[in-house]
Amino acid sequence: MFDTRFALLSVEEMTRSDRLTIERGKPGIELMENTGRLVADAVAARFPCGPVSVLCGPGNNGGDAFIAARLLRDAGWTVTLFLLGERERLTGDAAEAAHRWAGPVHPLTADAAEGASLILDGIFGAGLSREVTGVVADLIGRVNEAKLPVAAIDVPTGLDGETGEVRGAAFEAKLTVTFFRKKPGHVVFPGRRLCGELVVGDIGTAEGVLDEIKPTTFENAPEIWREAFPRPQVEGHKYSRGHVVVVSGGPSTTGAARLAARGALRAGAGLVTVASPPNAVAINAAQLTSIMLKPVAGADSLARLLEDKRLNACLIGPGCGIGPSTRENVLAALLSGASMVLDADALTSFMEIPRDLFVAIKGYFAGPTVLTPHEGEFRRLFPNNLAGGKLARSRAAAAESGAVVVFKGPDTVIAAPDGRAVVNTNAGPELATAGSGDVLGGIILGLMAQGVPAFEAASMGVWLHGEAGQYYGIGLISEDLPEMLPAVYRDLLPKLG
Repeated sequence: MFDTRFALLSVEEMTRSDRLTIERGKPGIELMENTGRLVADAVAARFPCGPVSVLCGPGNNGGDAFIAARLLRDAGWTVTLFLLGERERLTGDAAEAAHRWAGPVHPLTADAAEGASLILDGIFGAGLSREVTGVVADLIGRVNEAKLPVAAIDVPTGLDGETGEVRGAAFEAKLTVTFFRKKPGHVVFPGRRLCGELVVGDIGTAEGVLDEIKPTTFENAPEIWREAFPRPQVEGHKYSRGHVVVVSGGPSTTGAARLAARGALRAGAGLVTVASPPNAVAINAAQLTSIMLKPVAGADSLARLLEDKRLNACLIGPGCGIGPSTRENVLAALLSGASMVLDADALTSFMEIPRDLFVAIKGYFAGPTVLTPHEGEFRRLFPNNLAGGKLARSRAAAAESGAVVVFKGPDTVIAAPDGRAVVNTNAGPELATAGSGDVLGGIILGLMAQGVPAFEAASMGVWLHGEAGQYYGIGLISEDLPEMLPAVYRDLLPKLG
């Protein structure tokens, strides 16, 4: 299914790709030379030639920096090189890279940036697993405070390449140069912000290594769900494109359901019905045209509605209220076998008894289910899953719940119970507006109604949502998002083929 061009490699997977390449005949020092040249070329193309402080660590990241320093000096840069640790203690390819540097090597100190117009950071790479302290933390603080431009090798020192989290202190880079494939820390916040411009280059990694590694984490892009996309069919009709049901809240909270319903309709669902409490029917009716309306008084009434299997997808949560009635609606809908999206109040209603929800999702009669929590809702529903990076938390939540989890944010993670995960990177700040998440839930459900599997529908929906926001830009309100989808589709469909 997945296009490996968009694979995000863990630190272990990247190390393995290097090892496989070396085993297939390419010397490690050649990979390091290629890395150093890529870094030097990227720096020279983006920064004016001048005094540069090159910061080298004791491992392979430092070896890359030694080579980049040599090449920059040969190109006319004024290079001052600093090493954390003793040169004599370097080993392997890093030792050979240091041997090829003919200039002086200064001990790394907190004032290593003085007099430099650029910092080339090669202290610690993506595999950092401890807090940055001491002289390195002091140096990072001084450089960040002075706002000196930093070009980082692999990841900015202090950034955990696995999680995107800061380990004590981290450089704020203007440029990060990495190799072969991105790592999760490059795309998950705060890592994405700290990396600045990200350049991914080829250093000669052997062909076919990803076939052996079989990565399970990817950056969200149309190429990874191309085959599952529900292309319009000439012989299709509204009944073949699914019938979505969106459960509305009471008279004062009906807008969220209508936003979700509009999102489902624009996403391609053939029919959409808002299931409304009787006392909110008049309010909903005044606002709906192409979307149908059905009075539904409680869980038994919703269950009877969903007995018609043509109504094959259901969204509960936005504006529904927190409490027993929402829980009962969720459990009744799950028993129907319809595809489900649960958001907002539907999630918070189970915060004291999350296991009841997870048992129902895994039940024999339940259809595919997607949960779409933001950070606060995630914490309430998964209180035992608060430590670690966003990717790991999302995967654990999906495994625990039995649902596809869409952990929302500027770096939304979509995780499946089988361990697959996607990180979305096209969402802009314009999406931070009330009702945006309601529209997202509707888009995902509209895709599921058309037969798209839950994980692929969630990945598509999040990407489409982000594109719609970008198409509109500043000034966006949630009502605008569904109306941007036709333009997004017009541009997307030719690319999908």
